[in-house]
Amino acid sequence: SSHGGAMIILFALLAALSNAVNEATQHVASTAAPSRSSGWQLVVYLFRNPLWLLGWAALIAAFVFQALALSQGQISVVQPLLATELVFMLLLRRVWIHQSIRPITWAAATLTCVGLAVFLAAGQPGGGQSTPTSSHWFAAGLACCAAAAVLAVLARWGSPSLRAALYGASSAVMWALVATFIKATTDTLTQFGVAGMFAHWPVYALAAGSVAALFLMQAALHVGPLRASQPFLVIIDPIVSIALSVWLFAEHFTADGVALAIAATGFAVMCAGVVLLTQTAPATMQADG
Repeated sequence: SSHGGAMIILFALLAALSNAVNEATQHVASTAAPSRSSGWQLVVYLFRNPLWLLGWAALIAAFVFQALALSQGQISVVQPLLATELVFMLLLRRVWIHQSIRPITWAAATLTCVGLAVFLAAGQPGGGQSTPTSSHWFAAGLACCAAAAVLAVLARWGSPSLRAALYGASSAVMWALVATFIKATTDTLTQFGVAGMFAHWPVYALAAGSVAALFLMQAALHVGPLRASQPFLVIIDPIVSIALSVWLFAEHFTADGVALAIAATGFAVMCAGVVLLTQTAPATMQADG
């Protein structure tokens, strides 16, 4: 139903917004920390800082909204929509951190949104069944973990930008796998209830996958500039997610060749928008002063 579709899109956009709020608040809170504080002092300072706690609340909200979207909707719809986090981030930078954003960056944000809308409208992602076979799960999990591991090993050498890009790509592959685990976990939850959920594997795979993805993401942010890792984080996640959704959940796109070509073009435009946006956004989160 169109109402259901609208709710899925709304939940996915709320997840993206929450992710942006998390990133902005945690950044502002940690940069505002007294310069001498380190280790325990920093931890205590952050825990007393309502902004930092708001960041955590936003992170939890993002997870809940993503789970709500994935429980009802297709992975191939929800994961690409999470790219709008970058657009929300620009708005937060402008409105809350008071940074001036260049016109080219606003144009890139518009391009990202238009490309995404064209992809979803023309591609008509649909279908999906809730019970992938064990062999499919095993193959998908193995392929993603192996790819993420190879990228993470390669990320140990090279320039800071290259390392950040490789860690970002590695993290994105894991986040895509995590999205399939979220969907599987919400399915076991609706089927067996809370107690039954813990008797099945998806919730444990979700926990382990999330820890790995977060660890790799922290590595990406730590070793090099954000503008090196961000495009990979944002673009590789939906690409791998779509592949997984077709393989695991039998999701499919329109059979019309022309519409499919338009959808693919839309996706490419979205990716170009993301790259342009991440490369032209302000390099730091500091306010104009």
